[in-house]
Parts: sequence; structure tokens; C-alpha cells
Amino acid sequence: MGERKQLIRSKAPLRISFAGGGTDVPPFCDERGGAVLNSTIDRFAYCTISPRDDREITIRSLDYGVVEKWRANGDMFTYDGNLDLIKAVLNHFEVSRGFDMFLHCEAPPGSGLGSSSTVIVSIIGAMAEWLNEPLSQYDIANLAYVLERKELGLAGGKQDQYAAVFGGFNFMEFNGPQNIVTPLRVKTDILNELHYQLLLGNTGKTRASSNIIQSQTAGYVERNEQVVDALENTKRLARETKDALLRGNIRLIGELLNESWEYKKRFTSRISNERLDTIYETALANGAVGGKISGAGGGGFMFFICEYDRKHTVANELAKMGVEIVNYNFDKYGLQTWRYCNEPSDRE
Repeated sequence: MGERKQLIRSKAPLRISFAGGGTDVPPFCDERGGAVLNSTIDRFAYCTISPRDDREITIRSLDYGVVEKWRANGDMFTYDGNLDLIKAVLNHFEVSRGFDMFLHCEAPPGSGLGSSSTVIVSIIGAMAEWLNEPLSQYDIANLAYVLERKELGLAGGKQDQYAAVFGGFNFMEFNGPQNIVTPLRVKTDILNELHYQLLLGNTGKTRASSNIIQSQTAGYVERNEQVVDALENTKRLARETKDALLRGNIRLIGELLNESWEYKKRFTSRISNERLDTIYETALANGAVGGKISGAGGGGFMFFICEYDRKHTVANELAKMGVEIVNYNFDKYGLQTWRYCNEPSDRE
């Protein structure tokens, strides 16, 4: 018959970064202010917590293919590179009870869709729901940022955590300690047209975003003129892309994406490579207006705004190059948590 179980679940969406990515990375955003335009999509990171009556902790991660067994004995968990995101959350909440956790994410690490930050948001969401911690959306996003970037020292920006929590299309401004998320009320017909013209593909090559971001940050800290100028123009383009989106000028968004990609490549030589350049040039040659990498760069997902009657041609040509064309929809809900009672069946 089975056993009746109380389950706490959460799901947080992955995101596409349209413009401004890189300007959300300290110290640039702390000193000069950053601005980002992004949208979440219907690919998610999931976390399930099943409370136990003892102090045993079992972690199952589908993505990394690991099963870990720990014990909640009141001591802080030591960071050793093994599931440290989970340990950081447990240390913050000072968890002293046993539970089973099951994790999986619908995009691989290094995809450029903000997967690691989305995973930690889903873990915090489930943990806060289980422990009845009253956290606001800003609280959860900031906590995810602090644990990932400061506690664990993983290089990166702020947009991924906020996108996963808030969901939908957002224009985000980061100025030192002040983080402002402005939800955009984009008309349905504009969203339909954007979705119709936007092609999302997985280049199949994942990358360690922290290495790329460290290189970019070093260029800014050293006041490399090219890097500083590229970041300032990237911030400008985030505002222009937001305005184009609200007006429904999809072709202009494509042109701005193209300009953003050119500036992004100036952050560091690690942003692009020969394969990505070839993919990009092939897309433009076959009907794409513009596009870019979604994330730090080096690989992962790319997306393009295409001429509506040539999008299929772009897709076909990219597929020949080993790019996996991905079906998706925009997601508007952000982090969601819920409780579910897993009732046993009475059937024999």
C-alpha cells in the first residue's frame, strides 16, 4: 500500500537574457549601475523535500547523477566542491531535521540559461516553504545571490537569481545595494510576434561561466578602455531594447541584439570562439536579423530574431551544424512552491 508522505515542492524558471548581461556583475554595477532585460521560459529547476523523522539527509541530484547521505547534527556543512549550493542553503537555515531532497533541472549546467542560480532559488524556495520562513521575492533573490556569489565565491552577476524568483519579462536595475525589478506589461500580440520570430538553439558546448566572468571583471578592474566602453554601451542597449519591446518593434530588437553581441565580444576574448562565430554568421546569412549568446558566453544556448518566413531556413542550416533547435514558451510566474500529500493507493 505504501506510506503517506508530505512533500514540499518548488519550481523556478530558467531565463533568456536579451540585453544588458554583464553589467549586473560587480564591481561594475556597484560603481556605475547595471541594467538588464530578460525573460523566463518554460524550462525549470525543480526541488522536492520529503521530511523525515530522524536526522538523516539524503540528496539525489538527477543532473549530476549523485546520491549523497549526510546527517543534520547541528554542525555547519563544510564546502568541498561537492553540492556546495545545497550546503550553503542548509547552513543559512541552520537545518537540524532530517529530510530527503530530489533535484533536477531542465537545462544542463553551463547552458547560459542561468541554471545554477535557478537551482539555488528552487532549493531556497522549497526550504523556506518547509520551514515556514516568511521571505519576500526580493529576500529570496538576494539570499540566492549572497549564498552563490559571496558565501561560495562563484563569479557571476545578479540577474539570474532575480529572474528565477520574479518570472516574466523584467527590466532590472542594479546600483550597489539597490536592486530594482520592473515587470514589463508587454502586449500579448507583441509577445506572440516575438515568440514567432525568435529561434532558440543549444550549441551543445557548455562552459564554465565563472572563468569567463572573472576574465571580464579583470578587464574592468584594470580599467581596460575597450571593456569599460563595451559595458557602458551594453547598458545603453538594454534600455533601447526594452523600449523596442514595449513598442513592438521586433526587427529593431534583432538589430539591437546584433549590436549587443558585438559589444559583448569585447568583454573578453573568451566570450566567443570559431564555432560560435560560424554559427552566428550562418544564421545571419540565412535570414536572422540578429542574435546573441544567452549567458556569459563560450557556448550553451544562442537565440536569434529571424525574418518570419526564413526562420525555418535558419533552423535547418543550424541543425546541420549540430545546433539543437529548442521548443519553448515564455513563462510569467517565477518561483512557485507548494505542498503535496503523497497518498498511498488502496489497490492491491
